[in-house]
Amino acid sequence: MNGTGEVELKRIRWRCRRGMRELDQLFGRYVDREWANASGEERGVFLRLLDCEDDKLWRWFMGYEDCPDAALASLIQRIRQLPP
Repeated sequence: MNGTGEVELKRIRWRCRRGMRELDQLFGRYVDREWANASGEERGVFLRLLDCEDDKLWRWFMGYEDCPDAALASLIQRIRQLPP
């Protein structure tokens, strides 16, 4: 990974810090295991997910509410299925 990639990854890891342990762990798992091999399109969806409000993210990830965006909902489901 070049220097620019490392800087980008650090920035993304910082954006993954939500202040809710469960969300932090879910996002961290994705970045650790999936980000490097994710397509540009999937990376874009993940970055859009990081732009969402924490309370919405919590409801979507915990299954209390359906995410209205199909691409986000699909990625949320994949992230939820990642092993701990």
